[in-house]
Amino acid sequence: MSWAARGFPLEEYRGRVARAQAAMEDAGLDALLLTGEADVRYFSGFLTRFWESPTRPWFLVVPAGGDPVAVIPSIGASLMAQTWIEDIRSWRSPDLEDDGVSLLAEALREVAGANARVGLPMGAESSLRMPLADFKRLEAVLSPVTLVGDAGIMRALRIRKSPAEVDKIRTACRIADRAFDRVREIAGEGARLDEVARRFQMLCLEEGADWVPYLACPCGPGGYSDVISPADGHVFSPGDVLMLDTGLVRDGYFCDFDRNYSIGAPSPEVQAAHRQLLEAVDAAMEIARPGVTAADLFHAMDRIVTGGQGGSDTGRLGHGLGMQLTEWPSLIPQDHTSIEAGMVLTLEPGIEVGMGKILVHEENIVIGDHGAEFLSSPAAPDILCLEARP
Repeated sequence: MSWAARGFPLEEYRGRVARAQAAMEDAGLDALLLTGEADVRYFSGFLTRFWESPTRPWFLVVPAGGDPVAVIPSIGASLMAQTWIEDIRSWRSPDLEDDGVSLLAEALREVAGANARVGLPMGAESSLRMPLADFKRLEAVLSPVTLVGDAGIMRALRIRKSPAEVDKIRTACRIADRAFDRVREIAGEGARLDEVARRFQMLCLEEGADWVPYLACPCGPGGYSDVISPADGHVFSPGDVLMLDTGLVRDGYFCDFDRNYSIGAPSPEVQAAHRQLLEAVDAAMEIARPGVTAADLFHAMDRIVTGGQGGSDTGRLGHGLGMQLTEWPSLIPQDHTSIEAGMVLTLEPGIEVGMGKILVHEENIVIGDHGAEFLSSPAAPDILCLEARP
């Protein structure tokens, strides 16, 4: 097996900082304050699963000029020092009296100025990963420095992937492709859904995933009722339809696509629905190029799966993909985000098979200058069949 190199060269990060600083100048911002895992990692390369712990806050300051400053708990200082970030300021956390607020305020005043405007992501899909009480205290101690929205800078930066980022996602997709190719080793009539879910994650790890943060595996006769179910003790019977939807990670980047399987021969309704889903993906691929909108991609698929009725309760027919399982934009009628070269998207149409039964199909694509390319290996029109295991 051949793998893409881990991490990025220094030039990748310096380019990101330079683009951010140009956008900050246009927006009249003196610094960005970042608290979320993906945003911190975007500029620093700081990759750890320790973010699973909600106890400690982590901060990265990107000034209008110069290199970023990390203000982080001392438990992370050694790992951050392995990145390109040189200015690392740390405190012993958790501190119930002052968990980094004073240190962060000092750093912001130093690098941004006493009357600065500091931007934070505040739009859709953003979150503040620090206690709200500490944020209020930070605002108070910083005054007259003001904390404002980041004018959409982080969204604009992250929505377009560099070629090196696309390579990371392509590698993750290839790992998932190989795991999906091996599903017959673990699933068939008589198998238990929860055991299949565990073993599928093992396949992903065997094929090169670093970890598998997300796996949905709904299953039921003639289709399934939702697309987010965890595994239970259901025993596969002829006529069941299994969907495996994985978001595995390789070197900090996700894939996110699914495959449907019929236990034994599929019904004509299931087979027809599966083919219709792939037709919907093909319809979106035909128009997926710079200049169309997220809404255009939605409508191209919706015309195939509902006749243009406007989708279903799942809410959208795809989304962005990258350092997070789902990113901006959403493929919905109201999202008029312009599609640009470098965007990585999922195409995720769903279709009703019968009363309370659905099928969903998902592929990962990257937008090029004149069209789109599959990152996941496209599924065959006929649904895959799993027979009884010996």
